[in-house]
Amino acid sequence: GTHPKTETSQRPAGDGKIIYPLGVKEITDKISNDEVVKRLKLVVKTYMDMDQDSEEEKQQYLALALHLASEFFLRNPNKDVRLLVACCLADIFRIYAPEAPYTSHDKLKEIFLFITRQLKGLEDTKSPQFNRYFYLLENLAWVKSYNICFELEDCNEIFIQLFKTLFSVINNSHNQKVQMHMLDLMSSIIMEGDGVTQELLDTILINLIPAHKNLNKQAYDLAKTLLKRTVQTIETCIASFFNQVLVMGKSSVSDLSEHVFDLIQELFAIDPLLLVSVMPQLEFKLKSNDGEERLAVVKLLAKLFGAKDSELATQNRPLWQCFLGRFNDIHVPVRLECVKFASHSLMNHPDLAKDLTDFLKVRSHDPEEAIRHDVIVTIINAGKKDLNLVNDQLLGFVRERMLDKRWRVRKEAMMGLAQLYKKYCLHHEAGKESALKISWIKDKLLHIYYQNSIDDKLLVEKIFAQNMVPHSLETEEKMKCLYYLYACLDTNAVKALNEMWKCQNMLRGLVRELLDLHKLPTSEANTSAMFGKLMTIAKNLPDPGKAQDFMKKFNQVLGEDEKLRLQLEQLISPTCSCKQAEQCVREITRKLTFPKQPTNPFLEMVKFLLERIAPVHIDSEAISALVKLLNKSVEGTADDDDEGVTPDTAIRAGLELLKVLSFTHPTAFHSAETYESLLQCLKMEDDKVAEAAIQIFRNTGQKIETELPQIRSTLIPILHQKAKRGTPHQAKQAVHCIHAIFHNKEVQLAQIFEPLSRSLNADVPEQLITPLVSLGHISMLAPDQFASPMKSIVANFIVKDLLMNDRSVGNKNGRLWTADDEVSPEVLAKVHAIKLLVRWLLGMKNNQSKSANSTLRLLSAMLVSEGDLTEQKKISKSDMSRLRLAAGSAIMKLAQEPCYHEIITPEQFQLCGLVINDECYQVRQIFAQKLHVALVKLLLPLEYMAVFALCAKDPVKERRAHARQCLLKNISVRREYIKQNPMAHEYVVPYMIHLLAHDPDLTKPQDLEQLRDVKECLWFMLEVLMTKNENNSHSFLRKMVENIKQTKDVQAPDDPKANEKLYIVCDVALFVIANKSTSCHLDSPKDPVLPSNFFTPPDKDFINDKEYLSPEAKLVLQTGKIQTGVLGAVNKPLTVAVRRPYIKTTTSDTGSNASTNSQPNSPATNKSRLLLFRISLLFFQCDVDFIQSQPSGKKRAAPASDGTENSVSSNPSAGSQPPANKPRRGRPPKNAAGVATPDKEAGATTGGGVGRGRKRAAPAQDPDSTASADPIGVKTPKQQKEAEPKRATPQRQIDLQR
Repeated sequence: GTHPKTETSQRPAGDGKIIYPLGVKEITDKISNDEVVKRLKLVVKTYMDMDQDSEEEKQQYLALALHLASEFFLRNPNKDVRLLVACCLADIFRIYAPEAPYTSHDKLKEIFLFITRQLKGLEDTKSPQFNRYFYLLENLAWVKSYNICFELEDCNEIFIQLFKTLFSVINNSHNQKVQMHMLDLMSSIIMEGDGVTQELLDTILINLIPAHKNLNKQAYDLAKTLLKRTVQTIETCIASFFNQVLVMGKSSVSDLSEHVFDLIQELFAIDPLLLVSVMPQLEFKLKSNDGEERLAVVKLLAKLFGAKDSELATQNRPLWQCFLGRFNDIHVPVRLECVKFASHSLMNHPDLAKDLTDFLKVRSHDPEEAIRHDVIVTIINAGKKDLNLVNDQLLGFVRERMLDKRWRVRKEAMMGLAQLYKKYCLHHEAGKESALKISWIKDKLLHIYYQNSIDDKLLVEKIFAQNMVPHSLETEEKMKCLYYLYACLDTNAVKALNEMWKCQNMLRGLVRELLDLHKLPTSEANTSAMFGKLMTIAKNLPDPGKAQDFMKKFNQVLGEDEKLRLQLEQLISPTCSCKQAEQCVREITRKLTFPKQPTNPFLEMVKFLLERIAPVHIDSEAISALVKLLNKSVEGTADDDDEGVTPDTAIRAGLELLKVLSFTHPTAFHSAETYESLLQCLKMEDDKVAEAAIQIFRNTGQKIETELPQIRSTLIPILHQKAKRGTPHQAKQAVHCIHAIFHNKEVQLAQIFEPLSRSLNADVPEQLITPLVSLGHISMLAPDQFASPMKSIVANFIVKDLLMNDRSVGNKNGRLWTADDEVSPEVLAKVHAIKLLVRWLLGMKNNQSKSANSTLRLLSAMLVSEGDLTEQKKISKSDMSRLRLAAGSAIMKLAQEPCYHEIITPEQFQLCGLVINDECYQVRQIFAQKLHVALVKLLLPLEYMAVFALCAKDPVKERRAHARQCLLKNISVRREYIKQNPMAHEYVVPYMIHLLAHDPDLTKPQDLEQLRDVKECLWFMLEVLMTKNENNSHSFLRKMVENIKQTKDVQAPDDPKANEKLYIVCDVALFVIANKSTSCHLDSPKDPVLPSNFFTPPDKDFINDKEYLSPEAKLVLQTGKIQTGVLGAVNKPLTVAVRRPYIKTTTSDTGSNASTNSQPNSPATNKSRLLLFRISLLFFQCDVDFIQSQPSGKKRAAPASDGTENSVSSNPSAGSQPPANKPRRGRPPKNAAGVATPDKEAGATTGGGVGRGRKRAAPAQDPDSTASADPIGVKTPKQQKEAEPKRATPQRQIDLQR
């Protein structure tokens, strides 16, 4: 501070005359500027040389010091004068410190503002005066002269000016010293004062906001260093500023209020300590009610947390947790911002990935498409930077999103994973570990080919060609890539890839047919044929609506431009190489490009088509490269192990791959070297390999006979040997191969047929299977030549000798299914014998000899006897399951041939259909799959679709779900097929009603549980049919069911009980339709026509308006609940036969093996014995009316209500278990604990293969009761575990019996 002495007391003695240094004349306004400058320079030098100890001189020059602060100097217009005066004043403050000679506050303020103004001269470092300005700064900083101002009331004004001046002059031409002195000057003011005012703080902070920062980087650096240096003092001022703006909302306190978030980010980057008190305020702000405000805070914090070296998340956990909470913000932009932040965070802070994963999981299911999309981008970008940044869970979210309902999201997920796959699995950019971590990507991407949307399929094709097997690679590289990819894919991915080639091939075929039509003269028929082709092609392109228009346009261009046609011809010609294909695509695209259009959707669409039909991977060169790879694997010189597959796997997969390609690109195989290698494969041990090789010959060998005689002469003996003694699959392929590629096929097939037909011997069943397969296929392929000789083989050997005899005794372990390799040879021979019968009939395609009737009766008898045709009880449970499956499948196969479909009786149809309710899980599973495939290919008549309704009773959820999928698929296929006749698939309903009326479970039509089952079955089908009410189909359905009530059942027109069942099922159906549809009461668009082989024509005089459902029944159908007392529920199994579970008895229970029926001589048994006897004697003697001897079409009639007919003699030693009745069909409730899904691979399920069916599935037992049921040593515990479904615990027993 200044000394209180008065000015006069400091004056030298005398009259206060100003004393100038030696040689300096008086300085007044009378002299010129130059003279003033000259004299001042000497004064400056004098003061410069003085120091604080020069008491005498201080006294001497005091008057001069006061004179220099006069107006003349402080307001002098001359720059140089002002600079020299400022330098003097600075020195005076130094020399006279701590008491400045000036005591008036106003004077002091004037002086310091004057000095501050002079500091502006620092700006120009090139100026000759710069050194003086620097001296001025240095002096001020060193002496901390400005600290004198703290005494003044309005010191703030001076400091603000000073700070503003310094920040405005600093620039990149200044050296380190300038910055250092400025810092010293400013930091002393900050640190020695009583806090920093807001205005002063603003002068510092303003340099941090982006606009200023970009204008003057040096000012930013200065402010940054200043803040760092003064952090302890300035932090409280900063906190107070943010508190006012953020918490109290006083934006008027500063012009910088609107930049608070930018400032926080900058301050954080400078030193997090500057914000110690501000962070809690941000947490408060994060919970603001204003979405925009939360968004701003989230944006800010995202930068703070995400910055590269930020440790904020670890240091401030509460704030981090609060921030993470915003991932679930209600405001979409906030969530979006959080997801964007996650991207930087994953890259810069791998340690936070765990915290982020849980929140990204929820966001990957966000209702907003953009957010789900960005979650994928976030994860993929981090993964591309370094795979270790993304954990398996995060990649899992992307995998899920490949099935998103929005195309944009699915596309992003698929493309992202594809890029990761290419980077880490193809290019191995991060070693084997990483490649293994994401090896699943290839499979999952291909699985998307199963989706219905054409966009997905096209994207998979594109990804396959660019990221999985890049088409730009050289042929050998490309094929190596494909060869090992194929060997590593899972089964579903392999199927998808095969399907992809199949679809592309089909499309090529369509384009080929279209081009062929262009070669014909124009006609109406030709135009409509073209239109049909174009429509089918358009269905295989994105946005089928647009695609149709574009394809018409393309077709028009094709018609006009012959060169274009030729290019396209070449592109799809079987001999087109991949290089030529690229050339063609380029040419065609060039022709269709119109330079004036920026976007050309027409060209885009044509490109899609060209991409799908152009051979980018496979040509002759590619096939021979694949064959070379295969040879290397066979010789053991390939790098199979490096690629992560065993040589055996590589060979098998390689041949499978070639086999698939032999369907789609047969011409590419036609070379001696390819066939030589395949002949080597034929001689290999591996059966599958040889089988695939034969199939390749079959698909591609059409020219072998004419062009490659040496291959032909080696191939023929091998094929003969395989047809006689190979595996069944090889034999089938060998016969087909001979038939497909040789001109003298009759001679060749006869050379196989003769010896095989002579050597059939039922006593050696294991040697029978291959001959049966070969004979069956030969008679199917060449019926004119072999149908007659087969007849005697069928009558004498197949039926009489093989099917009618049980030579061996089966395993009695009570299992309903065993693995394929555990089936007894005799039963396998019988299964193949049944297939042979079918193939022989399918070859003949006529029923003149009535052989088909006899075969159908035989198959029905097989089903009626539950697979044990002789009923001698020699055959094991699991083998009976195999035979039931074979018989059911055989009837279904025959129904695919119209001439046999006509003669299948309703009873036989029902027997066949009921296989879908077999007690054995695998029988149900395999039969349902076969049924589905035949229906989807439109090979089976509509009534077979009704069979799926019975699946509603299946106790295994998976089977019900599968059946529903099958129905949906079938109905959509039929909708497509019969667009011109929209009501056609509704005609499945009458068949379903008839089938359910004849369901053996429906014993008491008024029983509430049985009615509920009927309703389940009806709804299972109707739900799928009624999803859309096209053309008023709901009222059509209602009318159809009402019409059935006016007819009688053709199977039993005069049996009132049978017809009552039919009408009850109709009433349940009407109840369901009315319950689920509001529009079913409208008038039906047309009158349904009922199938005459199931219903009699409506009787004009008969009006059936009776209601067959009681009010109680309707209530049960409505709610699905049956009101019963507790006791009633527990004891029910003892009195109601239909729903009694079949409880597996132990092996010691001899009674159960003696006879299926409790009365050994019951009429049914005798009848079937008689029946079988007549089959064996009179098979093919058509004058016998076989049906009469068949007990009402099926022995699997419903059990009598007293439960005696089908009961198993119970074993008194079985402890407290109730005597178990074994009805033919029925099911435990769907929620039954014992119902487990069998292990798909295991095949061997115990205790009745879970489920419901002909003999009704056994509920799985508790472990104790099953232990004794399996003979000791059948399976080791481990195998047992794999082969059996999980067992229920004992206390759930009651559930199963409810």
